[in-house]
Amino acid sequence: MKMDLTKRKCKPCEGGVPKLTFEEIQEFQRSLKEPWEVVDDMKIIKEFQFQDYPDVIGFVNKVAGLAEEEGHHPVMHVFFSAVKVELWTHAILGLSENDFILAAKIDEKY
Repeated sequence: MKMDLTKRKCKPCEGGVPKLTFEEIQEFQRSLKEPWEVVDDMKIIKEFQFQDYPDVIGFVNKVAGLAEEEGHHPVMHVFFSAVKVELWTHAILGLSENDFILAAKIDEKY
């Protein structure tokens, strides 16, 4: 069943919660508009393409504002015409629901 992750809010995570299982990761992946690359069941990554650098920076600023609202912050690699976004929950050294919530909301901003 596909869930609307954009309607959810990230929950504070300071550890003590289990990482998502392979099956849970697959379920959350199905709820994204387009899948993100899963790396070692530990993080998700997606690269976004743009026309030019000002568009890149505009997107980075949107994602930064969203990250502040959600209290969950991605790693962003900035290039001339692309942004590579990496998400994982640092406190548990793996993936949590928060990563997929933020991924869905980032996809919306793109």
